[in-house]
Amino acid sequence: MNITVPPFSLSNSQSEQVSFPSGKASLVCFIKEDCPTCREVIPVLAAMADAVGDTLDFHVIGQTQAGNQTLLETFVPPFDILDDSSLKVSYASDIDTVPTLVWSDGQGKPSQTLIGFVKDEWRALTESLNAEQGVPAPAVDWQNLPDWRPGCGSLSVDPLIADRLRAEAENSPLRARRIDIGVADDEIEFMFDQGFSDGLPLVPPTPERVMRMLAGTRRDPQDVLAQMPPNMGDVTVEKVAINAVMAGCKPEYMPVINTIVQAICTDEYNIHGVMATTMGASPVVVVNGPIRERIGMNMQLGALGQGNRANATIGRAVRLIIRNVGGAKPGGTERSTLGNPMKFTMSFPEWEERSPWSPLHVERGFAEEDSVVSVFTMSSGPTLIVDQDSRSGAGLAGTMGLSLESAFNPKAHYATDCLLVVVPEHVDTFVRDNYSKADIRARIQEVTAKPIGQLMADDISGAGFKPEMVEKMGPGAMDKMMPKFRSEDDIHIVVAGSQAGKFSGAFHGWASGEIGSIPVSRKIDEL
Repeated sequence: MNITVPPFSLSNSQSEQVSFPSGKASLVCFIKEDCPTCREVIPVLAAMADAVGDTLDFHVIGQTQAGNQTLLETFVPPFDILDDSSLKVSYASDIDTVPTLVWSDGQGKPSQTLIGFVKDEWRALTESLNAEQGVPAPAVDWQNLPDWRPGCGSLSVDPLIADRLRAEAENSPLRARRIDIGVADDEIEFMFDQGFSDGLPLVPPTPERVMRMLAGTRRDPQDVLAQMPPNMGDVTVEKVAINAVMAGCKPEYMPVINTIVQAICTDEYNIHGVMATTMGASPVVVVNGPIRERIGMNMQLGALGQGNRANATIGRAVRLIIRNVGGAKPGGTERSTLGNPMKFTMSFPEWEERSPWSPLHVERGFAEEDSVVSVFTMSSGPTLIVDQDSRSGAGLAGTMGLSLESAFNPKAHYATDCLLVVVPEHVDTFVRDNYSKADIRARIQEVTAKPIGQLMADDISGAGFKPEMVEKMGPGAMDKMMPKFRSEDDIHIVVAGSQAGKFSGAFHGWASGEIGSIPVSRKIDEL
């Protein structure tokens, strides 16, 4: 296998630029200071350099500045060592092992490549140079050299370096604008100053980190997933990866985040309205299917809180994308009166295995083996529903209904939806009475149903129905029974949480239906 060394211009130890090719045949050897084989061949290279003289160009390329200087001081060879500490030439030449010696013609076309040290190969090369180039035999003590020595790994293939080199290569898949900061600048403080942050520190999205993140998806980095309001910015896979890095994600989270982005950018979900409302609504993501365990999401103790990287950073990445690509920032188009801690993050999986009911994604029309994200718009939560006393499904569901009366305000009926998170101990209570999700929904509607006359604005509260509204409803309107939710379909139910504790939770929704936001579920199709 012959290696082609691309044209280069590198500095020698005197900071002079040396270029290749020059029109003359050449020998180019890649070495590094801490490679024993490289050190063993330096006397051979020295003898070859003396023999070559001006007949050929002779370039020795070192991979670290300090190492190059050490080799020059230790061996005092008759050649200089060119500085490839950036490793760009080594990477572009696809150097896997050092030493690697390449013999090329005047246009840089290779005729022979030696990798590592095999005495017979190196000796044969000097004989070829004598025959074809008229180069005299070098003064090498072949007798005392080992028959062979394996080389060492090139720094350009070091896993900690290769991603950066790939990102910097001419054919890099990265197209985002690169921002260079001063040597003395603090990267974290710089990102705060530029307005990239949600108020918490960000991970600097260096090229190598973004490349590693992109390895988590099969999509092309320049695929446009959606246009993100309000600025209608193109959300490319690369931009998702950049924000995922800043959020602290792992590469394996990328398919989930890509799918969430596509879900929230639908007309049904209405992310512009969600982020612009003064009510403080925010996306809440529920993940179903095999992907939950594959990426290590927490569906048990503390599922809605801190402590799990996947839960926390997936939701945070989505909000950073909305901010940095879509342009929804507090004080701009985001006008939340109080704000909302869910605007940092809120994503969690359903504990399907602990549920006696069909999981959320199956209820919403997907196969059980599908991995699915479901995105809801919630204005507050999770609000605890405390019931340590009910021993029947009807009693527990009744408590949940009474607790849900507070969504928006107790007189606000038909105004919103909710996401009910039922914990395992409460699940067990329902199981004992063979209570289904449909039973829970029906019971909530039953206990919250009130005549419109009790939902009127009055001296106690100005919230509620106004007389002119009731008049338009016609005779008997005051006695019409109105449950909390317009439809049982507006009560979404999942299972999550610790095995111990009778404290379920509820997220209160935003404006439901076409005037607000409709929940969207989407299959993760790149798995």
